[in-house]
Amino acid sequence: MPRSARPGPRRIPGVGVAALAAAALLGACGGRNDKEAAAVTPSNVTLTAEQRQHIRLYTVAPDSFRRTVDANGVVDFDADRSVSVLAPFSGPVAKLLVAQGDQVQAGAALAVVDSPDFATAIAAYRKAITTAKTNRRLADIDQDLLAHSGISEREAAQAQTDAVSAEADREAALQALVALQVNPQAIKDIQDGRPLTHAPAVIRAPVAGTVVERLVTPGQLLEAGTTASFTIADLSRVWVMAQLFGADPAAVSVGDPVQIVTGIGGASLPGTVDKISDLVDPDTRAVAVRVVADNPGHVLRKQMYVRTLIQARSATSALLVPVSAVLHDDENLPFVYRQNGDGSFARAHVTVGYRSDERYEISEGLKAGDQVVVDGAIFMQFMQSQ
Repeated sequence: MPRSARPGPRRIPGVGVAALAAAALLGACGGRNDKEAAAVTPSNVTLTAEQRQHIRLYTVAPDSFRRTVDANGVVDFDADRSVSVLAPFSGPVAKLLVAQGDQVQAGAALAVVDSPDFATAIAAYRKAITTAKTNRRLADIDQDLLAHSGISEREAAQAQTDAVSAEADREAALQALVALQVNPQAIKDIQDGRPLTHAPAVIRAPVAGTVVERLVTPGQLLEAGTTASFTIADLSRVWVMAQLFGADPAAVSVGDPVQIVTGIGGASLPGTVDKISDLVDPDTRAVAVRVVADNPGHVLRKQMYVRTLIQARSATSALLVPVSAVLHDDENLPFVYRQNGDGSFARAHVTVGYRSDERYEISEGLKAGDQVVVDGAIFMQFMQSQ
């Protein structure tokens, strides 16, 4: 046969260069003339004494480990630290004073509104102050007249009731101005009887934080108590909403520590599982888990995709074997080589679960006390493929 027509070495599917090298090494150890040549059957492998020196066995035993659930998550505002600012009065927006992303303090002006409600409330408070003063003065005069028998007790009591009612109206009018976020100095000027040259209707920040949403535009007509104008959030702490599937929710508990991987320069932030949903999303079949995390430097931003590594605080006990012991057959089913009572080795198909570092959890296929091959298993697979 011509040199070019000679067939090359046969490649064994799923066996790489390392396997071929191992086969050559262990085969050389036995030698062609070794009377104890290795024997292979469809169900097991028998090694020579020389070849057995090049494999390592592992005795299967239960061990404990802590699961780490890897899940994708989306950053959201901490709803306990964010406020939706509703327009306290009606009217068109005259001017916007802040932009999205601005830092504001409590009471800071956010927008100016041309509001008739504002002027009406100020006028009502002025009137209530005057009425309360007048009625209180008349009640005091009637008390003096009653002491000198100038009027009846009924008339004095009615005057006192009128005074108390007027004072209640004055306090209600004051609370209306406070609800409309009128500047405290303007309220003081009204109380002192000083005229107001200009008292614009201003929407103010109820809390300190970051303007994360600006929902109105100049000229937009606002409706008191209904139109959402801004959202202000404290971004020093955020929520991360993670999605868990399958059996992962059973491995997670409230209080478990979490590492949040942002993918930005390898940065990661610590967090804590705060809530686990009792419902399954009908569309994604996922269970939502809420993680609370401090956010120094505002690294985490709303709608950012992150990776969450949820570490179980409680340990789980299971049968574990080294990763090197687990191989896959032609149908990609996992198996190990388990030693039989006669010293031969047979394939045992297993159900592989969680991977803890360099060990696999085995839920089916093995029992405590079994011995499996952890070094040399690829050579055995190569022998059976011949």
